Amino acid sequence: MPEKQTARAHVFVEGMVQGVFFRANTHEVAASLGLVGWVRNCRDGRVEAIFEGNKEDIEEAVKWCHKGPPGAVVRKVDTTWEEPKGEFKNFSIKYW
Repeated sequence: MPEKQTARAHVFVEGMVQGVFFRANTHEVAASLGLVGWVRNCRDGRVEAIFEGNKEDIEEAVKWCHKGPPGAVVRKVDTTWEEPKGEFKNFSIKYW
């Protein structure tokens, strides 16, 4: 069995994504996939997240971000793949 590839994705989600429990649901999805990192609301109405862990699991989380929780209307998801830094111990919700 091939070794799991560690990766990191920096994601911005645009649309009606604040006030619909996007952060809480992202936290649940990421934690259930064993990912670490964080999610937060941006002042411009977007949601920003960093996912770090197994690349396949990150791809699953990013795929989920394209639809989001019930009530969300996702217009655009920008994903930038970065080098994993290993700086996180868990997945958290960040507040301003």
